[in-house]
Amino acid sequence: MIRNVAGAVLALAGATAAVLSPFRAWYDGRHGRDYALDELFTGITEAKADLWWSLLLPFAFAALLPLVGVVLRSRLLVGLAGLVVLGFTVFWMVRVGQYEGSLTVDGGGTGLGDGVANALGGGILLLLGALVMSGRRGRRAREGPEERTGRAGRAWPEEPQAYAAPPGGPGPGPGTGPGTGPGPREDPVTDPYGAPAGDPRESAAPGSYDPYGSEPTRTFEVPDRERDRGQDGPGPR
Repeated sequence: MIRNVAGAVLALAGATAAVLSPFRAWYDGRHGRDYALDELFTGITEAKADLWWSLLLPFAFAALLPLVGVVLRSRLLVGLAGLVVLGFTVFWMVRVGQYEGSLTVDGGGTGLGDGVANALGGGILLLLGALVMSGRRGRRAREGPEERTGRAGRAWPEEPQAYAAPPGGPGPGPGTGPGTGPGPREDPVTDPYGAPAGDPRESAAPGSYDPYGSEPTRTFEVPDRERDRGQDGPGPR
């Protein structure tokens, strides 16, 4: 948050310096708004350019980019604005150097003026603002580990645990204790799936499937051949 605020301040300061630079002297007292935009491609002339077809046009466009970039917290837009300002300023310096033969800096009002300094300083401030800003974090970066775990899905259910029978086993049956009635009997502990405690193989019905992974229990009736053979012959007298 602090980095975004500091980067926004630098970006807005750079945009202000850049958009005001065409109204300052650029070379030999001539303002930047006097240079036509097409002169950067065809050559510098002495003609005075229209206000909205001068260097003010790209600098005004570059000043709008950081405003949108600050609102959206986009480092790309702020950095792009700085590159536009620096690019047009350097391109203008190359064209003026070709036209004048050389570039000079003189405090007496000749040579490069403060308008060029404002443009270069504004572009540098825009680039610094883009570097200082932290930008917008992704969704996964904003979420904590707990939120990411909850969004990924539910956790796997725990494996069923085998519950042991109550200590001491079942109570004594009828006729085995000192009393006439049956002994005390405790209800068996059941697991979460409704199966009785103890060995699951003992409680499985014939031919049923054991959920604990054991082999299915099957019962087969073996015919008694001796009994069948005796029935075929004459019975006992």
